[in-house]
Amino acid sequence: MTLTELKYIVAVAREKHFGKAADACYVSQPTLSVAIKKLEEELDVKLFERSANEVTVTPLGEEIVRQAQSVLEQAANIKEIAKRGKDPLAGPLRLGVIYTIAPYLLPDLVKQTIAHTPQMPLMLQENFTVKLLEMLRTGEIDCAIMAEPFPDTGLAIAALYDEPFLAVVPAAHALAKQETVNAELLKRETMLLLGSGHCFRDHVLEVCPEFARFSSDAEGIRKSFEGSSLETIKHMVAAGMGVTLVPRLSVPRDALSADGVRNKRKRDEDAYVRYLPFDGDPPTRRVVLAWRRSFTRYEAIAALRNAIYACELPGVKRLS
Repeated sequence: MTLTELKYIVAVAREKHFGKAADACYVSQPTLSVAIKKLEEELDVKLFERSANEVTVTPLGEEIVRQAQSVLEQAANIKEIAKRGKDPLAGPLRLGVIYTIAPYLLPDLVKQTIAHTPQMPLMLQENFTVKLLEMLRTGEIDCAIMAEPFPDTGLAIAALYDEPFLAVVPAAHALAKQETVNAELLKRETMLLLGSGHCFRDHVLEVCPEFARFSSDAEGIRKSFEGSSLETIKHMVAAGMGVTLVPRLSVPRDALSADGVRNKRKRDEDAYVRYLPFDGDPPTRRVVLAWRRSFTRYEAIAALRNAIYACELPGVKRLS
């Protein structure tokens, strides 16, 4: 039994496909298949049920795969301990970020890490929350920046900041004349939403719950549309297709003043959309950094948090 064989069975269990698992491990499919067959013969157990369309893990295989993942993590920890003896921050940090945070935080975050910890380059993975949680569990990434809530998976979590939402409306829309907006005004509008899988979609539906039912009835065709990214949805708003909500960091810096009030400069007046803050306490999301409790590069996590706090985060409430 070798660590390589354990790596292969973990990959197959994750991908549910021998070819995809081989690609993920950078080996040929015959090489991976032969190694797994050898391990099954050595253990005298069947790890996977193979069919024409998919691969499933046997009940006993599930337990063995979990133990294999633990062994691989412990083996990786040995290397990390050796690295820390030389430089605790030496080596890449594998960071996952959800889609609605990555485009707005990463440009500044990468600059901060290059400036302060050049020996710790960020290996970045952009994905949905559910996928990042799975990648954390299997050790494919070291830590992830996500928005709460998400299932309790026993991860270590550090709160980073609370980020308010703003409404985005077409410049020619009647609401564009408002200084602020509220959920009551928005519920009369056609709401543009991110597609299923985006946690920010769920956040929007919490603010405007009446739109939740529209995804499953005929009226939903008229009342809501879906986009693949926040920037795509903003273009849809500019085209007059409806309104939407966005997190504060996604708002262009010249659209709002430092205190969140709409900028009155001519440049803003010529824009195709208007960004409107909520009256009273705005809806917010809490952004956190999560990592496995077994991850031993504590200094790397601390350095990453410091780099995030060094970023410009206009309009958000930093948390310590």
